[in-house]
Amino acid sequence: MGVLDNFPKSQGYLLNYRIEGLPRELFALYDAGRRPGADEAGRRAFGMWAQLRLSLGDKGGHEYPEEVLRLVREVADGDIPWTFEDTRVLWEIADALSSCGHTGHAELYRIPLAAIAALGYSERRQILGDAPPWHPAHRSPGRAALRKDLERVLTEPPEHGPAGVVRSLVWDGDPIARAMAGKYAARLAHPAVLPLLKHWRKAKAHRPSERWLAKVRTLLTDDGVAVLREILSRVATHRENREPGGRVFLARHTALPLRGMLWTCEVIDAPWVSTLLGDVAINCGIGRNGTGGAAVCRNERLANAALNALAKRGGLDTVGVLARVRAKLRRPALLAKASDALDAVAVQEGLSHEQLVDRTVPAFGLSPDGVREEQAGDCVVRLDVDGPALRFVNASGRVVKSAPQSIRKDPVLADLKATLKDLKRTQAAERLRLEQMLIVERELSWQEAEQYFFDHPVTGPYTRALIWRLPDGFAGLPVRSGGGWALADASGRSVRPGADTPVRLWHPIQESAEGVRGWRDHLLKRGIRQPFKQTFREVYLLTPAEERTRTHSDRFTGHFVRYGQAKALLEQRGWSGLSIGHWDYECGGDIGAAVKTLAGWQASWTMRVASDPQRDAWGTASCAATDAIRFRHADLPGDAPLTEVPPLVLSEMLRDADLAVGVGSLGLDQQAAAGHDGYWQSYGFGELSETARTRHDVLARLLPRLKIADRVELTDRFLRVRGQLRTYRIHLGSGNILMEPNDAYLCIVPGRDRSASSVFLPFEEDGGMLSVILSKAFLLADDTRISDPSITRQLVAT
Repeated sequence: MGVLDNFPKSQGYLLNYRIEGLPRELFALYDAGRRPGADEAGRRAFGMWAQLRLSLGDKGGHEYPEEVLRLVREVADGDIPWTFEDTRVLWEIADALSSCGHTGHAELYRIPLAAIAALGYSERRQILGDAPPWHPAHRSPGRAALRKDLERVLTEPPEHGPAGVVRSLVWDGDPIARAMAGKYAARLAHPAVLPLLKHWRKAKAHRPSERWLAKVRTLLTDDGVAVLREILSRVATHRENREPGGRVFLARHTALPLRGMLWTCEVIDAPWVSTLLGDVAINCGIGRNGTGGAAVCRNERLANAALNALAKRGGLDTVGVLARVRAKLRRPALLAKASDALDAVAVQEGLSHEQLVDRTVPAFGLSPDGVREEQAGDCVVRLDVDGPALRFVNASGRVVKSAPQSIRKDPVLADLKATLKDLKRTQAAERLRLEQMLIVERELSWQEAEQYFFDHPVTGPYTRALIWRLPDGFAGLPVRSGGGWALADASGRSVRPGADTPVRLWHPIQESAEGVRGWRDHLLKRGIRQPFKQTFREVYLLTPAEERTRTHSDRFTGHFVRYGQAKALLEQRGWSGLSIGHWDYECGGDIGAAVKTLAGWQASWTMRVASDPQRDAWGTASCAATDAIRFRHADLPGDAPLTEVPPLVLSEMLRDADLAVGVGSLGLDQQAAAGHDGYWQSYGFGELSETARTRHDVLARLLPRLKIADRVELTDRFLRVRGQLRTYRIHLGSGNILMEPNDAYLCIVPGRDRSASSVFLPFEEDGGMLSVILSKAFLLADDTRISDPSITRQLVAT
């Protein structure tokens, strides 16, 4: 019987799939009693054969014939020129035998330990750390038994200095670990901090014990706190990186001390701790590559550790941070943890979640008009909520855009720059929170609206640009009235509600078409920009076709979308559960549904894989085909008739679907993807969606104000632009361009024209399709000045 025949059948996958390059023809010679010659390949194969001789079959054990023991020791003590791949295979064989009951660990690992000792330390760490979580190495009793031997081969010699000391503890599997062993090596290896680093590596439990925290308190120094803050700040902005084993966010050996650092934040009493914990929770808790996905977090353990530390801290200073976490993350377990932490603080303060967040939005030291001024040297630095931005007044009293050289290292400037970053994050969270208030129809008292919304230096500029509605139907924009606020409608009539009068954000679905048009004209006339689409919000009313289908809407069926982009947008807007790919067709892995709950109603939007498995490497889909949207309610059996779904719920769910298609549709591509010509033509130049019809309405109001007004006109589906060379039609849904008279397609990669960027938009769009269309219109209206050869070539060719 040959050496391969005696290998445990339970570990057969190792020989068949993981180690495909074994020199089996040489093994047969050695089985027959041959010895290797002087050639290196034969000697290495003989050493591998000796390692396989340690197999005792499926039952395992530890009793080896003396002949086998002599052979193993001869090979381990010999001068065999092992390669990196040889060494990796030796360790995999030893781990496999150990995991299936072979208990003679000293002999099992004698040859692998001798082989790995000839490699560099980086290669040693790669071999001992590259096993995926499902690999037997993670269950191998042998590695536990040889813990001291493993430490010996992984610990770099003293002459490698501080970098070697740190690498021996955290390895070098990602940029954070390499920074710890590089930029921070001297500080981490300092005698005052090194014991703390070693203690951080012991953060292996789900939560820190009191004993663990007590020891941290004895080890913690000012230097330790400073380096912890700097490293965790890197983690808060860290991104995936390509490593030898694939794309990696954080290696396991890096994440362990980082979790210890997060635990340590529980005992640090400093104002920066809560914000930093929130930043780490968000960056580690969102999906891979920053998608915000609920299915796979970048590092859920670190996100959990950060949230646990925030919950332990408690207090009002954590509320704004936790609210920001809830606005950004989609992972149910992490959201529940953030909600529980908010619940605990709310109970302490006797408030609801929402009231608690209202009262704790940071003001960043801004005055009521949204400005904060600090003296830095001979310069005044202004933090302005408008932008937001830092502005500088030099010694001569002149406002300049950049910081004068004399204050660039001033700690006051550094503090204001950090505050500006926090302000931007808070503004983004407030926009999302206010839009959520609109969708869920949250009601609050007029006194709360005045105190926590209209008068707040950060939230106020947003809320004063939004329309609010009273119970009697009166709606208006907040305006100053004496010492407080009133609501003024589009005609100028104002109402001063009582302190306890309930108020909520106005939604266009509650207004007549004439009333909506009046508000749209009013906002444009007064130059009011809303933080999100409210007045120009798309409304999706039940159609006759949906009344006929009864229990499902086909309004967004039959689209082909870039799966990753569509999924990311849906998850950003609170949808979850969508995960489709090529991994399991028999069990429906190619079909899935995104779900979202609103006001007790759950919408479910089905999608299926529509891309080639080979191009997708048999993984996640790159393209998906959309199907029907259905609604359910806990009090109703099965799919609910659409006539019973509240109009606002139906409208907002369908709006999310329209936005996802508008972001991810293949019809937006510069040219049709293979096999999708018909869809590309239909979407790129066909009937307008509700979003595109709203875009049409906005353009109808904006165009007369533009300097190119005499060269543009709106048709039912296109913005028609008369240039000097040609006349162009820009589709209002896709932004695609046809040239008259022969409808030749003109490909222009979306850009940002300076003239277009100065056009006032009545809502914050952040580079959306309306901006793209305007940019193309300004470019084509002056087509004789186009110098880009990729465009001029098309004009000449047609």
